[in-house]
Amino acid sequence: MTALRIGVLALQGDFREHLQVVSSLGETAVPVRREDELKGVDGLIIPGGESSVMDKLSRTFGLAEPLKEAVASGLPVYGTCAGLIMLADSILDGMAGQQTIGGLDVAVRRNAFGTQRDSFEEDLEVPALEGEPVHAVFIRAPVVETVGADAKPLGTLADGRVVAVEQGNLLGTSFHPEITGDFRFHEYFLAKARARASS
Repeated sequence: MTALRIGVLALQGDFREHLQVVSSLGETAVPVRREDELKGVDGLIIPGGESSVMDKLSRTFGLAEPLKEAVASGLPVYGTCAGLIMLADSILDGMAGQQTIGGLDVAVRRNAFGTQRDSFEEDLEVPALEGEPVHAVFIRAPVVETVGADAKPLGTLADGRVVAVEQGNLLGTSFHPEITGDFRFHEYFLAKARARASS
């Protein structure tokens, strides 16, 4: 089976960790900073980081429109933390002028749980993933406030707040699976990429 070519948006944030995870799962991981690096990937991961900085850099590097076009064309894209914010159609508390790539029919709230000191961990039941609950690490994490008709919640906190969502080839989590050693969300995303690549 030919290895997938998976891009990781490498403008800012913890992209190196995602590159390592993709490689450890046997796929070809490529950093994406320019439009030409986006071409030819079977899927894209948008990492955690600072969503407003990522937005500005994507526009500075001429990547914002190509990213929107890639999402619209059906490219499988997985956003974690800031990446989820980047994929959301709406940000409820964005910085002045902050834009998103969009595609996920959700509204998110940035830093919904407070500052870095308010980071926490929780075990989540995720029926779409086989096996034990997912141990999720939340670091200055966003939360999905509203889920539109086209999107589907995959995981919620004990209080019911949505922290994992999917819509077609798009996947988003509020938390950081790349740092826990449980890569089932990455595998779930790679299955989307493989299905599209072989279609």
